[in-house]
Amino acid sequence: MSNNSNTIAAILAGAAVGAAIGILLAPDKGSNTRAKIKENLGDTANNLKDSLEASSEVLREKFASATENLDGTFDELLSNVSHKTEEVISFLESKLADLKTQNAKYQK
Repeated sequence: MSNNSNTIAAILAGAAVGAAIGILLAPDKGSNTRAKIKENLGDTANNLKDSLEASSEVLREKFASATENLDGTFDELLSNVSHKTEEVISFLESKLADLKTQNAKYQK
């Protein structure tokens, strides 16, 4: 997870703990306190779920972008290799022609 996601998760966890402590220390009936705790836990769970979904979406986008960049880089590499191969073949053909010319001189 990124630093933003860790920060958001830490803030949400701190808020949940603070709310739970505040509810437990407040003078209220037990049934009301349990209902408040249950509500706060549900809210916190929903917030964490939303945060996780947002982080997952960011990771998916970054992965897709990295994949596209890798595909482009690979295609460019293949193109460069193809051009270099043509250059090598042309060079070798030139050298072969020179060798044939030199060899023809010796065969007279």
